[in-house]
Amino acid sequence: MAKAKDHYFDITAKLDFMEMKNAIEQAKKEVSTRYDFKGVDVDINLNDKAKVLTLSSSSDSKIEALKEIVISKMIKRELSPKSLEELKKEGISGGNVKVIFKIVDTIEKDEAKKIVKAIKDAKLKVTPSIQGEEIRVNGKKIDDLQSVISLVRKLEDIKAPLSFGNFK
Repeated sequence: MAKAKDHYFDITAKLDFMEMKNAIEQAKKEVSTRYDFKGVDVDINLNDKAKVLTLSSSSDSKIEALKEIVISKMIKRELSPKSLEELKKEGISGGNVKVIFKIVDTIEKDEAKKIVKAIKDAKLKVTPSIQGEEIRVNGKKIDDLQSVISLVRKLEDIKAPLSFGNFK
């Protein structure tokens, strides 16, 4: 008799930086055509090596509008808004405001442990294991793996933009 084959998938937080760059370029184009930004100093700067996004403009309200534009462009490109974590907001020269966001594209160790614990607490017949910056979940039944995906999607205190892939 043949042994049932194990199935598995990986939980990661990888971000497609090419898509992120495209989203930023689209946001810049939209800002250049918007009436409420006419004559206003605006800067949207993505540093993909340092994994930092910097927005600067003349006021808090303009920064919020910029952030909404960037996030809407990210969503259209299927990038999670959770990829942006605000690090600090500060005043800069000329009364302008600058906000720095860290780009989150990994699952922190503490978050990985929370995810694994939640999966184990669900008492499904699967085996989660942390492998570097990803979590692999093994199981005999595809239904159990799909249950794990919906369970993990419902976890609210996870900051990382999770993606599920490598489904075999």
